[in-house]
Amino acid sequence: MEKGISFVIKNYEELSSSLGNIYESTVIISIRSKQISLRLKEDINNSISDFVSNIDNLEEVFENKEQIAISKNYESLPKPNIVATSEFLNNEIMYRYNK
Repeated sequence: MEKGISFVIKNYEELSSSLGNIYESTVIISIRSKQISLRLKEDINNSISDFVSNIDNLEEVFENKEQIAISKNYESLPKPNIVATSEFLNNEIMYRYNK
């Protein structure tokens, strides 16, 4: 996932241009955003689980600099809905209809 993704949607026609329907586009972006969000959540949980201890010590909570650095790194990433919209506008999302 790229840092610093930014774009401006000038009108709703940009989102509906490939499908012809703004609602279908929104659903596809929403589903992709949820996928990205779940992947990020798994990644951060795996990264932070290395620092979890069985002993709850208040001093350790405030002094765990590695865990704070990991959290700040994930906070600086672009939001999943921004990434999903960018992928959709760049035709990077594969989708299909179930019948």
